[in-house]
Amino acid sequence: MLLEMSSLVESAIYRSITAVVQKDENLAHDVLRNEGRINQIEIEVDEFAISLLALQQPMAADLRFIVSAIKINNDLERMGDLAVNIANRAISLLNEPIVKPMVDIPHIAALVQGMVRKALDSFVNRDAELARSVLAGDDAVDDLRNASFHELLSFMEQDPANIRQSVDLLSVVRNLERIADHATNIAEDVLFLVKGIDVRHHAETREGSRPVDASR
Repeated sequence: MLLEMSSLVESAIYRSITAVVQKDENLAHDVLRNEGRINQIEIEVDEFAISLLALQQPMAADLRFIVSAIKINNDLERMGDLAVNIANRAISLLNEPIVKPMVDIPHIAALVQGMVRKALDSFVNRDAELARSVLAGDDAVDDLRNASFHELLSFMEQDPANIRQSVDLLSVVRNLERIADHATNIAEDVLFLVKGIDVRHHAETREGSRPVDASR
């Protein structure tokens, strides 16, 4: 179920961004139509995981897997919501002229989509090193977000006629940055699953933070 949900979310992110860049209304509406299936899978995964916890009383590695699956399930659903936000901005931008900062959005989107794919692949393959590479990419996305914000704000100051589309593009960039945050969350959950370590808020570097035996 998580694999199906992952595929739907990746597709929603790709289609929403393509809808913005290419002004493709059909792709935007595809994202909106598919949101219901993502929400349905989230409920099914939660119900199944809770049932396993209640009836099987898993221990150690099995318990970490189920807990990680619940958290990843929530992050995937939120990514789907953010893709819907981007699709709505694409619809809003359909009749607006393209502004220069648009060229930065495909670059940011490519980085974010790469983070999402690596995070999901690291979960499927239980690959701790691939998960760590996702954490390293978050700073690059944050830097590009900040640069885009400054450029778009400057663009609005220069020509108030472009305020509406610039605000929509600010929203697109912000939603992409939040998708990257959720990819980072998934990568952190993978490290917890595989290594038994908590790296949230740099917890891995705290004194006394030790991995548990991931094989147990």
